[in-house]
Amino acid sequence: MNLLRKILFPFAILYGFITSIRNFLFDKGILKSTSFDIPVIAVGNLSVGGTGKTPQIEYLIRLLADKYKVATLSRGYKRKSEGFVLADDNSNAEILGDEPFQFYQKFPNVQVAVDANRTNGITQLLSQKEKPQVILLDDAYQHRKVKAGFYILLTSYGDLYADDFMLPTGNLRESRSGANRANIVVVTKCPNNLSEEKQEEIRLKLKLNCSQQIFFTFIDYDTVIYGQNKKISVDEIKSESKVLLAGIAKPKPFFDYLKNENDECLTFPDHHHFSDADLDSIQNKANGKKIITTEKDYVRLKDSKLVSQLYYLPIKSTFINHQQNFDVSILEYVKTNLAP
Repeated sequence: MNLLRKILFPFAILYGFITSIRNFLFDKGILKSTSFDIPVIAVGNLSVGGTGKTPQIEYLIRLLADKYKVATLSRGYKRKSEGFVLADDNSNAEILGDEPFQFYQKFPNVQVAVDANRTNGITQLLSQKEKPQVILLDDAYQHRKVKAGFYILLTSYGDLYADDFMLPTGNLRESRSGANRANIVVVTKCPNNLSEEKQEEIRLKLKLNCSQQIFFTFIDYDTVIYGQNKKISVDEIKSESKVLLAGIAKPKPFFDYLKNENDECLTFPDHHHFSDADLDSIQNKANGKKIITTEKDYVRLKDSKLVSQLYYLPIKSTFINHQQNFDVSILEYVKTNLAP
């Protein structure tokens, strides 16, 4: 695979040239972006997948939802529906996609919508009887047809965009210069004891401009795993023989956190739709043992034949330091830009 990526280097140069021209046309106003008269916060990344967008969106929901009417708008990756869909009691992961359905289940007071056309999605949300005061755009950093008021760029500690290259040689969706659009850069999935010296080293490597803020977060795991009307402490389950199951972009930290030498780890593609054959295979390999999965996978599996032995481990994004500065920046932006 590494050799193939190197062979495809000329295509990476071409792809980078095309995306740079596109960004230039948007920056100069030749290609049009639509702005809206309410606070719109876009969360995304320069690379393909696995930077922790879902826990970052959930952090913003917790920060804002007690004060404002909040809506999330996602593409709804790999959903089986089309166009604009606003979540309701009839929604499921197949209609919304796994991450939006997770938002809908966890935050009942938040409007959750999906639409590949973010301009149309925002317009539809604002036409609702109960229209939102703040919209969070999930994975919309490259969606230049909407001009968000505030951009949060995520980059993983172990895979910084400054060390990456354009697709298909690397994993970048656009040039590293795209980071200049960000108001805030969040380095995610850090060690929870990341030193100030290492933080400063990363600041220098990313070469942010003086108006941009940078923050560092780590994945904080719950102390309990949850199943259908049941829960077990993580300390207890770590010592038990079990099956660990993940269909996410980068499952290694999840496996490393829970596994022992007797466990079997099953990996599926990100956003995988589990077939009947998949379920039969998983059940046979579990052989009556508990199956622990991620929260994102659980929303796709909770109505399956595995439910009686299925559990999930919630995660959240936690700041290593300067959390209050992040919160103040978001709250000030929202307060200043609320619609009259």
